[in-house]
Amino acid sequence: MTDPVKTRREGAILEVTLDRPKANAIDLATSRIMGDVFADFRDDPDLRVAIITGAGDKFFCPGWDLKAAADGDEVDGDYGKGGFGGLQELPGLNKPVIAAVNGICCGGGLEWALSADIILAADHATFALPEIRSGTVADAASVKLPKRIPYHIAMELLFTGRWFDVHEAKSWGIVNHIHPADKLMDEAWEMARLLASGPPLVYAAIKEIVREAEDEKFQETMDQITSSSFPTVKTLYTSEDQLEGARAFAEKRDPIWKGK
Repeated sequence: MTDPVKTRREGAILEVTLDRPKANAIDLATSRIMGDVFADFRDDPDLRVAIITGAGDKFFCPGWDLKAAADGDEVDGDYGKGGFGGLQELPGLNKPVIAAVNGICCGGGLEWALSADIILAADHATFALPEIRSGTVADAASVKLPKRIPYHIAMELLFTGRWFDVHEAKSWGIVNHIHPADKLMDEAWEMARLLASGPPLVYAAIKEIVREAEDEKFQETMDQITSSSFPTVKTLYTSEDQLEGARAFAEKRDPIWKGK
């Protein structure tokens, strides 16, 4: 049996490919592997950006492996670090993640994509939250979607389970950019290299602020920032990179980020 999760590393970038023929569905064992991969990415100081995608050109990920469930995988079983797919509940992930959606993206697969910070999609990608049709709930999507797109659109997608194409996904802000299928990974790597060249401490601060502010009022979050309650912000403001950014601006040159 081949490894269901394949990785490729180039400099500060990690590409993670879900590879479980025929459809890249995720069972408990695969989810645990994914959790270990993303925890290692989080904890490796030399890695700055991750790309997630699916093998082949038909499926990104359809979510939960129903065949594995029929064979005994429990829906409330041990998904490993980070919960289902290794990303959406992984604590302290303060690095950018790019999803390259290369085909069918539905159910838990769409929830996996929504765990990324930036979503690029092939022009043939399709999306759905079909859990309603099997009498279950798209729990993570029920939390995320109404906060990210208009409430009534999110509820329609959750209530009906209907399919929608990549252009509709982009119109609601679910997808950042659409690319021809044969250019998708090139574009994902170009975006990753751009982010990898940027200031990692700033990215960490942005992600922590966004995460912590999600359920707080604006002033409460601002007060925490000014009082140095966020560890990433405190690290940034006392870092060499903070001085380097100011010096580079004053000297009219590109900064050299060290991540410290």
